[in-house]
Amino acid sequence: MYPGTKHVLKTLEELVKLLPAGEQAKPQILLLAGGVTPFRDDTDRELVFRQESNFYYTTGCEVPGSYLLVAYQAGTGLASNPTVNLFIPKAELADLMWSVPPPSLEAAKQIFDATRIDHPAALPEAIETLIKALPDALCHTLPRGSPLFPTLAEEYTSLFTTVGDQTAAVTDLYLLPALQQARLIKDEYEVEQIRKANQISSRAHEVVMRVLGKAVKGAITRGEGAGVDRPLLPGEWLIEKEAEAEAIFVASCRREGSVHQAYLPIVAASTRASTLHYCCNDREFAWGPVKPHDHQNRNEFAHGGARQLNPQVLLIDAGCEWSCYASDITRTMPVGNGGKFTPEARAIYELVLEMQKLSMAVLKPGIHWDDVHLLCHVTLVRGFQRLGIFKSPDSPGSGSWNSEDAILASGISSAFFPHGLGHSLGMDVHDVPGASKPQVNSTIANPPKGHADFYTYLRLRLPLEANMVVTVEPGCYFSPHLLAPVRESKHINHEVLARYESVGGVRIEDVVLITNDGYENLTTVKSDTAWVESVCSGDL
Repeated sequence: MYPGTKHVLKTLEELVKLLPAGEQAKPQILLLAGGVTPFRDDTDRELVFRQESNFYYTTGCEVPGSYLLVAYQAGTGLASNPTVNLFIPKAELADLMWSVPPPSLEAAKQIFDATRIDHPAALPEAIETLIKALPDALCHTLPRGSPLFPTLAEEYTSLFTTVGDQTAAVTDLYLLPALQQARLIKDEYEVEQIRKANQISSRAHEVVMRVLGKAVKGAITRGEGAGVDRPLLPGEWLIEKEAEAEAIFVASCRREGSVHQAYLPIVAASTRASTLHYCCNDREFAWGPVKPHDHQNRNEFAHGGARQLNPQVLLIDAGCEWSCYASDITRTMPVGNGGKFTPEARAIYELVLEMQKLSMAVLKPGIHWDDVHLLCHVTLVRGFQRLGIFKSPDSPGSGSWNSEDAILASGISSAFFPHGLGHSLGMDVHDVPGASKPQVNSTIANPPKGHADFYTYLRLRLPLEANMVVTVEPGCYFSPHLLAPVRESKHINHEVLARYESVGGVRIEDVVLITNDGYENLTTVKSDTAWVESVCSGDL
């Protein structure tokens, strides 16, 4: 059973810490609304429902239109055994006819961890009873009037000021930060759901790679009548477009029971891999024999000439959910060239892999995420100097204008690695932003180490703690938009850079659990160069 009461207690403990001292001993009431089924524009066509994360965290309930009412008071029996009331809609005839109805109250009692389960019609009376039993209580809601959270009807919140001579103050200042702080550190149940989501997604990434490898070996053949008298069957599909790779990934997740993707899959081939959140997934792979800058077009395709798949990378950043818990995995794989990376793509891939491995090697409780992120920039600068993309020092010592320190101080590496190294992950793929990157943050070095541009897009800026779940996702990109401002940089050997720009981008991303003495990688699909090439070429 989902540990809803445990999560409610954890949230309330964090909430009480946030209250002014004079309010901490008062009774605390939580009132949350679950999400409702969305509809497409001005129609009666349902959109896919996914429960609001904070409501699910405290209830484990995925039934649309539900409510939660909790009573707690420090120093009393309610401190260890809060009253947890869950209200789920009553099944109506229309529900039975058109869709899957909500569970009966009897069935719900076997599913959900709650003191009492009833229908929403009983919610007003339950609120009135609590106010009379707990005078001078504080009622906590998520931010009201915000489009980011389910609407909590005024008919419920107004009851807190209209019950006889008893009143209760209603505030939306404390519940959201308390929930985010509680959700930042995962318990064993949550880790297992995240582990499952990552196992399913890892297999889906490998499925795409293996389908690519079968095509290289000519092992994907069409049976009689395929594509003419009948549609192609899954075993006859070739991946020649980004959308086809996405379809195979999502299908692999669905067949293993995952209902939702944790976010829109990013499936970017060729130079489109330089766009960080490329979600179009609507282009074909890059084909020849006409090269991107070839002006000698002899019209081979029109005369029946065979298409040639240009060497390129395929970057897939995708992960499914399992029971409302996310995964987030990126793999960059070779397409064309017999399933092998070009020398330039391999060099960038192995540099990004080095960035990830060195980052993971230092993960443990206490280390600040800013420091791990900076290590990636240091590794990128050193790698670019080895490759000749960044000029090497003219003379030994840190005083050189092209020394490692000078390049780091310039911030130029952020043009190639613009995003953060990773983020918290849990019920949402970019989990608990307010707790992961608090507005008031005394843990951040001032001035920041390296260059301020390194930290612009970080989503996590905290020391790591045991049982945090984070992604580690270094990347290296050759985006014309990001490179435009540094085209004249004295640190860059522009002739060498030009040889690498066709790579587009490389990102490698795993999900890790911070343990008491290090980390555990929850992502099971491999990423070492030899394995990726062996699978994508069909040799393994």
